[in-house]
Amino acid sequence: MDTVEKIVEDFASDIAMSSFSGTRLRDMIRAIRACKTAAEERAVVRCECAAIRTAISENEPALRHRNMAKLMFIHMLGYPTHFAQMECLKLIAAAGYPEKRVGYLGLMLLLDERQEVLMLVTNSLKQDLNHPNQFIVGLALCALGNICSAEMARDLSPEVERLMRSREVNTKKKAALCSIRIVRKVPDLAENFMALAASLLKEKHHGVLISAIQLCTELCKASKDALEYLRKNCIEGLVRILRDVSNSSYAPEYDVSGIADPFLHIRVLKLMRILGQGDANCSEYMNDILAQVATKTESNKNAGNAILYECVQTIMGIEATSGLRVLAINILGRFLSNRDNNIRYVALNMLMRAIAVDALAVQRHRTTILECVKDADASIRKRALELVFLLVNDTNVKPLTKELIDYLSIADPDFKGDLTSKICSIVEKFSQEKLWYLDQMFKVLSLAGNHVKDDVCHALIVVLSNASELQGYSVRSLYKALQAYGKQGSLVRVAVWCIGEYGEMLVNNVGMLDGEEKITVTESDAVDAVEIALNRHSADATTGAMCLVALLKLSSRFPSTSERVKQIVARNKENVVLELQQRSIEFSSIIQRHQSIRSSLLERMPVLDEASYLVKRATATQATISANKLAPTVAPGGLKLPNGVAKPTSAPLADLLDLSSDGAPASTTTSTTPNDFLQDLLGIGGVSTSTAGVPSTASTDILMDLLSIGSSPSQNGTPGQAESKPVHAVPEAIDLLGSLSSTTSVSAEIKPTHSVSQDMDLLDGLSSSTSFSGPEKTVHPSITAFQSTTLKITFDFKRQPGNARETTIHATFTNLTSCTYTDFIFQAAVPKFIQLKLDPASGNTVPANGNGSVTQGLNVTNNQQGQVYEDLHPSVPFSFLSLSFLLARI
Repeated sequence: MDTVEKIVEDFASDIAMSSFSGTRLRDMIRAIRACKTAAEERAVVRCECAAIRTAISENEPALRHRNMAKLMFIHMLGYPTHFAQMECLKLIAAAGYPEKRVGYLGLMLLLDERQEVLMLVTNSLKQDLNHPNQFIVGLALCALGNICSAEMARDLSPEVERLMRSREVNTKKKAALCSIRIVRKVPDLAENFMALAASLLKEKHHGVLISAIQLCTELCKASKDALEYLRKNCIEGLVRILRDVSNSSYAPEYDVSGIADPFLHIRVLKLMRILGQGDANCSEYMNDILAQVATKTESNKNAGNAILYECVQTIMGIEATSGLRVLAINILGRFLSNRDNNIRYVALNMLMRAIAVDALAVQRHRTTILECVKDADASIRKRALELVFLLVNDTNVKPLTKELIDYLSIADPDFKGDLTSKICSIVEKFSQEKLWYLDQMFKVLSLAGNHVKDDVCHALIVVLSNASELQGYSVRSLYKALQAYGKQGSLVRVAVWCIGEYGEMLVNNVGMLDGEEKITVTESDAVDAVEIALNRHSADATTGAMCLVALLKLSSRFPSTSERVKQIVARNKENVVLELQQRSIEFSSIIQRHQSIRSSLLERMPVLDEASYLVKRATATQATISANKLAPTVAPGGLKLPNGVAKPTSAPLADLLDLSSDGAPASTTTSTTPNDFLQDLLGIGGVSTSTAGVPSTASTDILMDLLSIGSSPSQNGTPGQAESKPVHAVPEAIDLLGSLSSTTSVSAEIKPTHSVSQDMDLLDGLSSSTSFSGPEKTVHPSITAFQSTTLKITFDFKRQPGNARETTIHATFTNLTSCTYTDFIFQAAVPKFIQLKLDPASGNTVPANGNGSVTQGLNVTNNQQGQVYEDLHPSVPFSFLSLSFLLARI
């Protein structure tokens, strides 16, 4: 069967080849168009190519031009035709014009300057450039202008120069166009064409003028000498050409929609812009003719608008007078009222560049530009919004912001993100008073809160923290906005934070401003608002966490709602979001078991340093830009953190929840416990001894010592122990402050785990009888503070003689993996009664396999050495917790 099928296919191919052997181009095109499938088309092309190969091998001159025409069509379909390249050269070498025409057309289509075969055609081109027939000369010039290589340009440049002096208009035009290709390929030959190009500007034929002007433009780009030469010898000619064509009467061969040769207009204007840029003398010579073109050209035709736009570009590009620039900007203002979207778009683009030249003139068209922000076309809206952002200054910021915010309520959802970002940037950059800033930000949060970025919300909270006289007004405004726009995520986060911090101001109408209406809000209403926000945004971990913190603070500010808050918080103990689940358990413990410290734990957040935040935000933005540019590779599990940061940078949510704030302890007593290493190191004293009276001994794990602030002996006299094992993720949760009880010993074990494990009670076991004391020591052994399969941290200690409060820690970080750690940074947090100073690290790269290490110095000063604390500031457990998580993630 296979043999029979092969015979049938061969027979069909023979019949097809016999039918295609003498077909004309139109017949082949008809056959290809009749094909219903790609396979049929390939079969037709294959048969036709086979027939052409046969004709080439038989050397049939009569069919050569027909075969070349068919090959060009086959090439345009995407099929290979390299086998017929030599046929082009044979046709070019023929004597007749028809053969040369097809040969040169095939040469330009089938070959390019990279083909080695092209070297063989140089002699034929030279002969045809000297041919007495102007049409054959034109064919050679066209081919040379399309596929000329650097070698061909050097060889044939003299012939092209000679032809530029020809009496034939078409020959001069094509020679000028061909010389453009020569100058591009060999810029060194530019000086040969400078005088010829300048002489062609005296011609009357528009085709020659356009070609000459294009050649002058290319010469200016190729050579500075050519630029200076043309400035001296061509400005007068260009002004004359532009004046003649502007004042010319109706000419049918050059008329386009009632405009005389707009193509020549535009070419002349472009060349004038190049020549006048940076040259005051040339620019002054052009001013009059540019003003004439700008005022006399009709703008109701597309061709006229093209000339006006090019004229505006030329005016803005040269050293024009201020009046001429105002005229150009007014033309762009008229463009903004045009119904054509393309004209309005290019006008907006040009106005953005014109602001740097004459901002006042652009400001006059502010109303029209604002209307473009509301345009139906998305590209025009975005471009107009960028232009409005550039127009804003201290004098017009309020009306422009009002217009943009008014439009924000009806803007398309796709455009709200860009519009919101620009409004926030404008308000932050140009706000002169905090009340206006807050009002505008509250409006933006209400109308487009889902599009506001987190850093904008954080900046707003920092401002609120510093504006003590506006905190009452702000919390009331946000409460009302929360009732009306509760679905806006960013609004909810800022509002619940304010309600949690300043809830009593909301209920008691504290800090009323002149003209502000009083609102009646009960304690239960404040809790209701936060509860609704928690239920509505339960899927958002950040919003949920902030709502839980706000509820916890409200339970302290409004004792009557404590039981209800406890019920609301307890509902999230089984939340699928681990962060919310852990917070719920911890906060329930605070409400139920730590009434004595709840008021101090949940006191109002201290004022945030606005200047430091702005610096930190600018640094983070710059670091993000640099990271995007550099994009360094990080090993799996590695951290991409900036190096050289002296002060630890808290996460935004941590800042909002006051997890990194410092505070002083509530009260102190004194007790001494000897032989406790960490107590002596930090000077805090030790935990009071147990009933057995056995003194506590040094712990071998510095992390556990830091977390428990010392150790205490067990009831049976065995000293507390802490075992450190490899950590692969967040370590198992520990009762951080449980060891502070007078009857409880420290016994903590960090086990390997790959996920966040069970929740913990941060404050369980905290007793009012907790005490700290310890003797002074001057010599301490080195310890391994942390060690896993990936990283080892050792601490060396030194205390200055005579200064028991200050201790110097020398930390050494060793990489145990096979991958190099980059962007190294170490961070730690301590209570306020301990001052920590981090020296710069010795480097930001930790070599792999223990081949080297990074060292860093820490100076720890205890300002209240030997004192016992009955209560700790709320930031203490969270500060130590942040340190433990940091060490686990390094």
